[in-house]
Formats: sequence, C-alpha cells, structure tokens
Amino acid sequence: MTELSDLSPNLEDYLEAIFVLESSEQKARAKDIADKLDVQRASVTGALHSLSQKGLINYTPYAAVTLTSEGFRIATKVVHRHKVLFEFLNTFLNVPADRAGTTACHMEHHIDDQTLECLIAFIQFIKSCPRTQGCWTEAFTTFCKTNKVCRNCKDCIAECVPSSAPSGSFRNKE
Repeated sequence: MTELSDLSPNLEDYLEAIFVLESSEQKARAKDIADKLDVQRASVTGALHSLSQKGLINYTPYAAVTLTSEGFRIATKVVHRHKVLFEFLNTFLNVPADRAGTTACHMEHHIDDQTLECLIAFIQFIKSCPRTQGCWTEAFTTFCKTNKVCRNCKDCIAECVPSSAPSGSFRNKE
C-alpha cells in the first residue's frame, strides 16, 4: 500500500489534478492535466508513467487517465488536506483566497496526519464554541482589515460578555 510519504509533492499534485478533473465529470487527459498544473506535456507523461508503475492510475498514452482505488484513496487525502488548510488560512487567518490556495498547496505536502487532526479539532472548536463564535472571529477580521490596530479591549469584551454573565462566560452571537 502506497502512502503519502512515499510520493513526492509533485506526484501528489498530479493525483490531485486527476481527482479534480475526474470529479468535475471531465476526462483527465494528459493535455488537461498539463493545463491544470501549468506544466509541459512531456512532464506529465513522465509523472503518469511513475504513477502508473506505483499502481495509482490507469494510464495508456492518448487515452483518458483514471485513478485506481489506491490512487483515489491517496488523492482524497491530498484534497482533504488542501481543503482544511485553505479553510484555516482563508476563513480564520483572513489570507486572500488566491494566496490561501497557493499556500495550502505547499503545506498539504508536509503536514503530518496528527498535526492535521489537531488543526481540524481547532477549526471545529472555533466554529462550535459559544465563547469564540461571532465576536472573536469578527474582531480578528476587523483587526486584520485595520492594519493590526485593536480598539479598546474593554469595549470589545463588553460587546461579547453580557453584563449579567459570570466572569469568563461569553455570549453566543449566532
């Protein structure tokens, strides 16, 4: 069984491109893959041979490329990593979408499973905890948009904490 650690970032990108092309109901042909990855077709041919030898794709020159079940398993892991990293960068750190996409693509090849799971847990916490919803993420967005200038913390706390709430209890702004 092939694992992500057995593949170069370059080959992971090829699997991801094939997955995306197949998912959008297009055929994944060498030309489509070259266009998607912005590489020369000769580079695609070499990568497809390598992925085929590893049993990750079905490849015959001049025919559509398809993922094997093992290739599909690995491609979905790469796509999942990319989506998690993109969401974190774009939604929580306010990195512009184009930059978040590029950065997520670089990071997806190097993040280990345990760290990814911690990041997913953090995202889930931020999305679900009443103490972080609304005012916390809105305040961070404002902070980023105002050149890292934070207004008076007492005002911010007053907006997030109802006056009748015990100390440390935050209002859920849903």
